[in-house]
Amino acid sequence: MAFTSFMDIALEEARAAAARGEVPVGAVVISAKGDVIARAGNRTREDNDPTAHAEMLAIREACAHLGAERLGGCALYVTLEPCPMCAGAISAARIGRLYYGAGDPKSGGVAQGARVFEHPQCHHAPEVFEGIAETESAALLRDFFGARRG
Repeated sequence: MAFTSFMDIALEEARAAAARGEVPVGAVVISAKGDVIARAGNRTREDNDPTAHAEMLAIREACAHLGAERLGGCALYVTLEPCPMCAGAISAARIGRLYYGAGDPKSGGVAQGARVFEHPQCHHAPEVFEGIAETESAALLRDFFGARRG
């Protein structure tokens, strides 16, 4: 079976988040059957909620869609390396595969920083694939923060 990336949907969500003044991060959850079951962009400012990261919102929506607390067999695509909070939620949800775009040297929790999935206390670690649409994901963030600094 050929690999199909759903990162284009996550990028759409990231662009929509940026248009709302949110940090441009987008996420999408794909069911074991290959269907899009949830999608979200950051809403921390809009919702006045520090946990309203794209990954958290997409995981909540996917669980509600499936009527389950676990997302075994599902895949999560996200434009930025998940932070430790989101990595913990990914583990708790038992997501099967994680695909992300840009690495996050400042706040990452997967390949950088906390490396949540490598801890012995981590009950579940998904398969991780990094660098999917990395250039476009990083450019969205660079442009967003550059406009705010300039």
